[in-house]
Amino acid sequence: MTTKVPITARGAAALREELQRLKTVDRPRVIQAIADARAHGDLKENAEYHAAREQQSFMEGRIAEVEGKLANCQVIDPATLNAGGKVVFGATVEIADEASGDETTYQIVGDDEANIKGGRLSYTSPIARALIGKEEGDVVNVVTPGGDKSFEYARRIARNAMR
Repeated sequence: MTTKVPITARGAAALREELQRLKTVDRPRVIQAIADARAHGDLKENAEYHAAREQQSFMEGRIAEVEGKLANCQVIDPATLNAGGKVVFGATVEIADEASGDETTYQIVGDDEANIKGGRLSYTSPIARALIGKEEGDVVNVVTPGGDKSFEYARRIARNAMR
């Protein structure tokens, strides 16, 4: 039995767009490149042909990977969850570093969507794992590569604030 992997609607849409592009734009382009390289003659010593075939292999692998991810994902809309004020997958939260007082805003998302600079934190990250299930005002201790840190869960931000 395969475990479903959580993903936001935005993340699932991005994967669908990538799959569409790979199948309708990239695949025909590579097929044409292979055909053009074949027309140049001897395939044993044709670097263009071998490069195009390698690119095709990489792209077909990525198509299979994205299809697998889409088949095994569970799209979660945080607006439909009754979290009762607790941090859940998809929530956008503001946390404050206890030592420095610096406040940071993150949305807790799936692994494929994570982008720390974009404010999207994977649900499997140490900070997100520590925050999930916490309520406003709770303090969480997290072991990070830079050492132990304490964060206060300041507040949950409205769903549309991070779009």
